[in-house]
Amino acid sequence: MATDSQCFWGLFLSLSLYLIHSDSTPHVYIVYLGLSHNIREPHLTSEHHVQLLSKVFASEEDVRRSMLYSYMHSFSGFSAKLNSSQAITLAKMEGVISVFRSKTMQLHTTRSWDFLGLPMISSTSTASEAASPLQLAYGQDVIVGVFDTGIWPESESFREEPHMRPIPSTWKGECVKGEMFEPAKACNRKLIGARYYLEGFEEEYGPLNTSGNPEFRSARDFLGHGTHTASTAVGSVVKQNASFYGFAEGTARGGAPKARLAVYKVCWGKNYSSRCTGADILAAFDDALHDGVQVISASIGSRPPLIPLFASEGAIGSFHAMQLGVSVVFSAGNEGPDPSQVTNVAPWSLCVAASSIDRMFPTRVLLDNKLSIMGESLITTPIKAKLADASVYFYNGICTSRNWIKSKYAANIVIICFSTIGPYEIGEAEVAAKLANASGLIFVEPMSREIGADIIPSVHVNIEQGTRILNYLSESPKKPVVQIEASKTVIGKAPAPRVAYFSSRGPNSLTPDILKPDISAPGINILAAWPNRTSPTLRSDDNRLVNWNFQSGTSMSCPHVSEIVALIKSAHPDWSPAAIKSAIMTTAYTKDTSFDTILADGPMKASDPFDLGAGHIDPIKAMDPGLVYDMKTRDYVQFLCNIGYTEEQINMIVLCPSGTDTSCPRVPKSNANVNYPSITVSNPQSTVTIKRTMRNVGENKNAVYFGTVSEPDGVEVVIWPRVLVFSWFKAENTYYATLKPQKKSQGRHDFGEIVWSDGFHKVRSPLVVCVNIAQDSNASMNLSYM
Repeated sequence: MATDSQCFWGLFLSLSLYLIHSDSTPHVYIVYLGLSHNIREPHLTSEHHVQLLSKVFASEEDVRRSMLYSYMHSFSGFSAKLNSSQAITLAKMEGVISVFRSKTMQLHTTRSWDFLGLPMISSTSTASEAASPLQLAYGQDVIVGVFDTGIWPESESFREEPHMRPIPSTWKGECVKGEMFEPAKACNRKLIGARYYLEGFEEEYGPLNTSGNPEFRSARDFLGHGTHTASTAVGSVVKQNASFYGFAEGTARGGAPKARLAVYKVCWGKNYSSRCTGADILAAFDDALHDGVQVISASIGSRPPLIPLFASEGAIGSFHAMQLGVSVVFSAGNEGPDPSQVTNVAPWSLCVAASSIDRMFPTRVLLDNKLSIMGESLITTPIKAKLADASVYFYNGICTSRNWIKSKYAANIVIICFSTIGPYEIGEAEVAAKLANASGLIFVEPMSREIGADIIPSVHVNIEQGTRILNYLSESPKKPVVQIEASKTVIGKAPAPRVAYFSSRGPNSLTPDILKPDISAPGINILAAWPNRTSPTLRSDDNRLVNWNFQSGTSMSCPHVSEIVALIKSAHPDWSPAAIKSAIMTTAYTKDTSFDTILADGPMKASDPFDLGAGHIDPIKAMDPGLVYDMKTRDYVQFLCNIGYTEEQINMIVLCPSGTDTSCPRVPKSNANVNYPSITVSNPQSTVTIKRTMRNVGENKNAVYFGTVSEPDGVEVVIWPRVLVFSWFKAENTYYATLKPQKKSQGRHDFGEIVWSDGFHKVRSPLVVCVNIAQDSNASMNLSYM
């Protein structure tokens, strides 16, 4: 009969072999060992990695040549160049948790802080005063690590704030010298650390090309994405009329301008596009946690299908960060609006969706002084030309370079292009219109999307507006005269926020009982710092150079949340990452500035938790949530048990305080009962009961909270008790929610909420239920998920 140990290693092996495909060509693999093997002695840990690797190589020289990184500070593992046979051999070894191919991930690519309720004090404030009291009071010694494309250190966003205190004594990191990056000049009390990781990238894509494909062999940023996200999160106050050619003019600053910044360059340019390899990302996690960062912001991820959590570099790194009290914030991805595209779904990290702010750039389009249409653009100089349909210059009216009728030039012509004829994106249409020598472009798409730097003056209009323009053009005996006025910056006129069409939606395709995304934050048309040697469009034929640029994506919403996490951590240094997440989620709002339900672009419907998680972030309320759902070690143990890990495996990867119960039940249970701030029940076929525990973190220790329920359609929900009484002697309380399906359904998600209030605080948890009862059933049992 097989022993428990044999079964244990069999489960390990099945996880590892799941991701290894037969291939004689060497690839970069990651061998993950958890917390084992002298994690407190990095030198011994590294020697153990060499010993393991020597079992699949003939000589020590081959071992040294194969290994890229030895992860030895914050967790144990290594990355090496292996063929599939060597990877399988390592996967079979005792103590190896997983072996998997290093994956390439993508980046998920001002006014936003005012919109979030963190405005400047006044327009006449000095630079050190140009932030809200909350921003001034908190965040000064919190260290935020940004995993991205590096940094442009000369940007004003990264200069020292006046009277900044010395670098915290807990900081163990460094500024690493490299190409055009001299630590003595680049780093200061603001930018306190900068590292770069290139081994994984060069093994996958060959030597870094620094000429034809501009890049820097250092932490210096060329692609601009890292500079943009870092300045959004922790940028210093810049009162020198930050703008993009006059648009969105004003003071620029990050969410916590007094926080410290550490940069970890893990993404590199390849043909002007970013590539981030898993081997490099894990190396950055290993260093960052050892360096002493307190928050990690990573606007990166992979598209579904999602792989097991402990075969995911982001999930592994963020798990060990959580155990050390470090909050990790990820972007949700830019694959919306289709369902189940959300990425970065581990319950121990924050996953951020993207939404709009209340700033627009209206641009008037006038035809023959008769028809007026209001689009959106960033046009600085008025245009007067003739209007023509795309079919005159492009085969089948498809505005792409390959469809251009080469003998047709559009001098003094504005071309109208419909994205639905193709389809194609605006970037393709801009290139095609410029190739045809057009004076401008009217781009028609089903909904208003983000705008940004363009290579030809381009106005965005929706389908209804575009149809009116096209019909006017069709009925005109000759080409009408089109006048496009200069764009303006308008604030507060449009309802906001709206969930971005591109923001990746739930449900969670890997662990359906954990709601993802968690939260929404500004991610459309965000103005932030930019390398002044990089064009705003990242095109080689664009000679413009700017200090500030617009970018959109969940990449931009991620640093907004990261710095709010830093503010909360500064105010409440004893709160765990789970408590901070709870504070952010349970205080989020779901109404826009017109007091209507936040709209979800794409389907153009009222948003639900699959669009924006618990809601849109509210930093002021998150500082004082009243109650929090904390997750203790036992919660993570329970989660890992439920997804198939054994007690022995769990003991290898979890830092367990003395006395922690690490046992697993014989039969895995639903993760709906993990103490998460949202409640998702993905498959209730009968009555189920969910347990949640809350801790009072408000100033009033003697507090009474009353519970109310908004029931999902067709589901009866009863909470007990309905009143929670807290005192100096009872800081925690537990309640139970019993859900009873009242309808027959299959695969339909319905939404509700549970709210606890003491008259001042409102602690709100989204409730998501997918009833799966397709036929009559006489079953009437009560199923506890506990």
